[in-house]
Amino acid sequence: MVSIFSSLVMWITGSLQGNSQQLDLLSYLDDTGFGQVEIGNIVMIVIGLVMIYLAIKKDYEPLLLVPIGFGIIAGNIPYNPELMPIGYQDILGGQHSVFSLFYFGVKSGLFPPLIFLGIGAMTDFSALLSNPKLLLLGAAAQIGIFITLLGSLLLGFSLQEAASIGIIGGADGPTAIFVASQMSPTLLGAIAIAAYSYMGLVPVIQPPIMRLLTTKEERLRRMKPVRQVSQTEKILFPIIAFLITSFIAPGAITLLGMLFFGNLLKECGVTDRLAKSAQGTLNNIVVILLGFAVGTSTQATYFLTMDSLKIFVLGAVSFSIATAGGVLFAKFMNLFLKGDNKINPLIGAAGVSAVPDSARVVEIEGRKYDKNNHLLMHAMAPNVAGVIGSAIAAGVLLSIVPH
Repeated sequence: MVSIFSSLVMWITGSLQGNSQQLDLLSYLDDTGFGQVEIGNIVMIVIGLVMIYLAIKKDYEPLLLVPIGFGIIAGNIPYNPELMPIGYQDILGGQHSVFSLFYFGVKSGLFPPLIFLGIGAMTDFSALLSNPKLLLLGAAAQIGIFITLLGSLLLGFSLQEAASIGIIGGADGPTAIFVASQMSPTLLGAIAIAAYSYMGLVPVIQPPIMRLLTTKEERLRRMKPVRQVSQTEKILFPIIAFLITSFIAPGAITLLGMLFFGNLLKECGVTDRLAKSAQGTLNNIVVILLGFAVGTSTQATYFLTMDSLKIFVLGAVSFSIATAGGVLFAKFMNLFLKGDNKINPLIGAAGVSAVPDSARVVEIEGRKYDKNNHLLMHAMAPNVAGVIGSAIAAGVLLSIVPH
């Protein structure tokens, strides 16, 4: 496709025949970004700016959307690769590219497990250990993954592509990136942007669904306080949980291994320095590189396609289904629970993997009806269970889907 500026240069050049200095200047201008830009690049740059705006103004996942948004801008400034072979050009398979070195951490699957290490080192599983039955809510919310997988197949995606797109339903960005990097790298940019966009839109998407599926009486329900969890339980949990989950889904060993390893560093009491590095410096570096690299991969040529539009639609539907699945399953569980053991169904919405945003949304929604009804700690149980659930689902797909 001939760029807008190139067309203008060709027209001007035709009217300046014989003036070599002017022709040299126009030739130089044609090799700048202005000379190579296309409509798609402009659209993507605007998208990057919008993501930065939402991160700063609306506080939507700023630690991720700012690097991704700026990466989108950097990845869509065009240039002549023959003159400057150090940029992002053809990053999916690019060589001689500085940005492609960043992208290697995404493409190889290196960055997502390191993110899980940081998540594990930051996560307190006490709420889940206090009320283990809430693990089922995290499992129920994963229905969004498998519904999205089926929907992707119906829309013409291959089984590998559908499996990658399905993970968006768990609202788990690192897991979605990890699976896409292994199964459908050409769709990685769209899948990553969709996953993180919906994670950022948790406060917008989830509340209407929560209100639609619950009664006022259910939203007012108070749950009994979480019990005190011993340090021994906290130390044993990551070890036992890793053994159980890795035997169930060996394909998830990379993600779950790093998640539970990070949590063991936090809880064992003798590796505080390592835990602080995992949740602090290391995690921050990886988040910066992951977000920026994902952004630079969304070049207009690869991103502005019908497949990307389908992925965004599927992502919205799957995230909504996952939220509804958690809430409805909480209502189902209440059929078998008595008295103060009953669950406030609002916490089922936290079964998705958007930690801790979904739990925070549950807290805010519950306090709209009773200012003294604090659901945050209860909601953290299905929230962290959702992280485990989405990783297990990814492991199952990686094990059974050929790639």
